[in-house]
Amino acid sequence: MINLAAVQKVYPPDQVALRSVDLRIGDGDFVFVAGASGAGKSTLLRLLFAAERASSGQVIVGGRNLASIDSNGIAALRREIGVVFQDFKLLPRRSVIDNVAFGLEVQGVARRERLVMARKMLAAVGLEDRAAALPQMLSGGEQQRVAIARALIHRPKLIIADEPTGNLDVAMTNTVFELLLEANAAGVTVLVASHNLSIIEELNLRTVVLDRGKIIGDFERPGGRE
Repeated sequence: MINLAAVQKVYPPDQVALRSVDLRIGDGDFVFVAGASGAGKSTLLRLLFAAERASSGQVIVGGRNLASIDSNGIAALRREIGVVFQDFKLLPRRSVIDNVAFGLEVQGVARRERLVMARKMLAAVGLEDRAAALPQMLSGGEQQRVAIARALIHRPKLIIADEPTGNLDVAMTNTVFELLLEANAAGVTVLVASHNLSIIEELNLRTVVLDRGKIIGDFERPGGRE
């Protein structure tokens, strides 16, 4: 699913965000990316959905070489990816339910069907009663749950989540990871950047550790909770 080889990312004038990153993630894997703030986690994730281009090296996602991908290829790639951004990126003039359903709208799913599916996803994250609200009427934690529902709804091949539970309490954090694990059990590849060491330790899944742009650890674990 994901293959990075000798990837470097340098922001002008000379800020090195990623250094000689080699990483392979197979179809259906669930992988955490851990590291302190500034370690390069968000940059790594942004490369994978072509929000950034690598300065050098090779980035292949779903068989596509992102060094040479054009705008049509990027659009096709993103239809196969569910992304949870740190800043949510909700559409401010659309209701919560329309935000969740947006990916299905892009895919051409009929409005009645996509709203039924969106309402089920909102129920799964405890927000069915906020379906008609605008994003700015929600708390940060509620907006985060909307973003997670939107990422999951179109059954992507790959889910990329950047600190998906940073504003959530323990109960909702567990709910969100149950949803991610269910998607993974259905064959979806999941990549999560997280500071939440307790959930990383609890789930006991493969964890890639970044420090100042370099991978300093890649821990293969047996996976799953007892």
